[in-house]
Formats: sequence, structure tokens, C-alpha cells
Amino acid sequence: MNEKTNPSDLRYFLQMLELDNQLMKIKREVSYLYEAAAIMKKLDKGPVLFFEKIKDSNYPLVSGLCSTKERICSAININSNEFNEKISSAIKNPINPRIIEKAPFKECSEKPKLSDLPIIKHYEKDAGRYITAGIVFAKNIETKTQNASIHRLLLLDDEHLVIRVVEGRHLWKCLQLSKQEKKPLEVAIAIGVHPAISLAAACQAPYGVDEMGIANYLLNNNLTMSKCNKVNLFVPSCSEIVLEGEFMMEREELEFMTDMLGTYDHPRKQPVIRIKNISHRKSPIYQGLLPAGREHRLLMSLPVEVKLFQGVKNTVPSTKVVHLTDGGCNWLHAVIQIKKSYEGEPKNAILSAFANHPSLKLAIVVDDDINPFDIKSVEFAIATRFQGDKSLIIIPNTKGSSLDPSSDQDNLLTTKVGIDATISLFKKKERFEIAKIPGEDLMNIQEYIT
Repeated sequence: MNEKTNPSDLRYFLQMLELDNQLMKIKREVSYLYEAAAIMKKLDKGPVLFFEKIKDSNYPLVSGLCSTKERICSAININSNEFNEKISSAIKNPINPRIIEKAPFKECSEKPKLSDLPIIKHYEKDAGRYITAGIVFAKNIETKTQNASIHRLLLLDDEHLVIRVVEGRHLWKCLQLSKQEKKPLEVAIAIGVHPAISLAAACQAPYGVDEMGIANYLLNNNLTMSKCNKVNLFVPSCSEIVLEGEFMMEREELEFMTDMLGTYDHPRKQPVIRIKNISHRKSPIYQGLLPAGREHRLLMSLPVEVKLFQGVKNTVPSTKVVHLTDGGCNWLHAVIQIKKSYEGEPKNAILSAFANHPSLKLAIVVDDDINPFDIKSVEFAIATRFQGDKSLIIIPNTKGSSLDPSSDQDNLLTTKVGIDATISLFKKKERFEIAKIPGEDLMNIQEYIT
């Protein structure tokens, strides 16, 4: 990992992590059957893990690249406070990457043998071994643009993968259009990419926008793309591994695995991809993430937090923070912090949040003296500022998340709940003021007890 690299390269980022003591190398051989996943879970939210030897594979495995917001921000050279603005600007102002012919991923090309990759089985009842950090590229025949998104991929055999394609999303649309026109749909799967590329692929970009333009903006116009060897698609030139293939339009297979909630997703028949070729760099690095781990949840939730914040702020301009909570699996529960000026604003914020993130199940609105990232502070607001007969919104039979096992998963129906935990403007604010001790924040208690 000491070779000369560029800022859009995974290897460049790994070098930076190693210099900053954020990279932990696992030198002993580890099994792809549960053992690697157990280590990932034990060290979740910690350092990036570099497994030097996975049993039955010659490829090292890296995991945890996006397991903290601070690490994601460092990858795109910003601080956490700049994240919302940076992502919003990238989505609004994508920059087309430069196309180059010679690419590192073209250094080696071979017939598919997917079992050579260190593909992990993570949880006991998963359908099998899953690729979890692959960026899936496909072309939209309507918009003439490429789509890039992250999907779980079940290993069937050395040439076939089952892909979970969520209904209504852009890849699903690409697939439906190709089926209608009776045209093949080629696919390329890039594994081992810079975190900015993964982040861009996780963004809910407008229909027809190429997510790699978002990635290039985040990478300060340093991203280059190259055409694949066997399919007519372009992928990041510094990708470690590229799987090239095609959807099998008439074939579906059953797949199920642990979803981001940490529960088992229910079985579904999903499309099959036939891999025609594997291209890769010399000594390639395989990338994986732990399903339901911190990295999985952050990649899913952070772009949605940006979208939620924009949507709610458009409705309630005094909105300061929108946070998808850890306890809500970074997906189903949100805390919204506002500086309340009018009665009714919290309810407007709640309804806007539900409209902008259909999977959202619970929205809690708090005042600007409540820390939305501290569940104890949020619960205090509910305890002292909420009345169930006045400040509770219940919306039954509403479109919700397909992941929530308590919902009607077949029809995607759930009940949404909103809680207005703000101070009533019809009461004296002083009655709700949180008591403070002057000078407490500046005190060094060690001076008194040593």
C-alpha cells in the first residue's frame, strides 16, 4: 500500500488512515464463514480493518472505511459541520468525470471464478455469502445515463449472483425499461473504491443524474472513469475489482439476509446476474461491509439526513438539525431540532419529514435547547414538554419501510407517529428552562479532588 496513488484511489485513502493510526491489520488467517463478520462486529465503530488472509482466497479484505462520520468527512476533506452543505452542493452541481483509456483495474482480466473472492457469510440465517460493498453500474435506456447504486449480491456459484433490487428505485427502473424494450441490461460491479464513490452511490440523486458526477464533485474533480473490458459501461478507473456481466431477464432466485435493522429480511425472488469477466488490479483489495453495522447504516442514512434536513427546512425555516437516531437503526426514527416561533410549526416539520423520507416511522420535534443527538436529552423533552392528547400525531395505513418486521411488509403499510416535544408558546417559557450552575462548564474538577 505504499505505491504512488491519487486522491480518488482507495489505496491513497488507506495510506492516509495508516499514517493516522486508524488502520488495524489482522494478520492471522480468518474464515469467511462468520469469523470475519464476528471480528467486524466486535470492532464496529472502531478502526478500519485490513484482513491480510481470508481462508481459501488470495485477496485481502478491507472493512469499516465509512464506519464513522468523521472518517467519511476526512475522505472528502471537510469537517462534520460542512457535511450537509457539501452533499447538497454535490447533488446540485455534479461534475462529469474525465474518461481515460488506461486504468489500474485493467491490469488483469480473467474468466469468472467468484469463489476466489473473500465473500463473507455474515449471519447464521443468511441465504449464503454476500458481496456487500459493490457499486452496481447499469445504463438507463430512457435517460441515456449510467446509474450507480449499492446492492447486496448473493453468491450462487462461480458465475452467478442474485441481486436485491428495491422496487421503485433507479436500478429497478433501468431493469424494467430494458425488459419492456426486450433489450439486454449489462452490469458492472466495482469493488474496492474510495469512500466518496460509495457515498455518492448511496445518495438519492434525482432521476437521470449520474452519481459519479456527485463523486467527482466530492473528490474535487480528481475522479477518472474507464470503459470496462467486456461490457459497454464506465467505472472508476482505480477500482480494485470489476465484475462484468448481464442481467438474466427470465431468471430469479430466492435471497434473504440481515438488513440494516439487524433483523432478517423476508425471502424474495430476485434477479440473477451472470458474470462474464473479472477485471482487477495487481494484488487487488476486496472491500466488504458488515450488514447492520455502523458503516452500512451511515452510508444509508447520512445522504437521507441531508435530504430530510433540506425538505423540513423548506417547510419550517428555523429547522437546525435533523438526525436519524441510532436506536431507530439510523432509518426509522428522526429527531428534528427547531427554533420554534409559531404553534403548528412542529406538526408541519413532522409531516414534511414523513413526506421526504417514506421509510420514517417516528418523528420527534424538540426545541433548540435540546440536544438531538442525546437520547436522554430528547426523552427529557418528551417527559416535560409533551402532552399525548395535544401533541401526538398518528397516521395509520401509510407507505413505510419494507424492512420493518412490525409493518405490513407485503403492502408496505405502516403507522407513523409524530411527537411534538416543544414548549407551548401559550405557557411561560421560564417554567421549562433547564437549570444551570454558573461556571460549571469552565470548572476543572481535577483541581478539587487531587
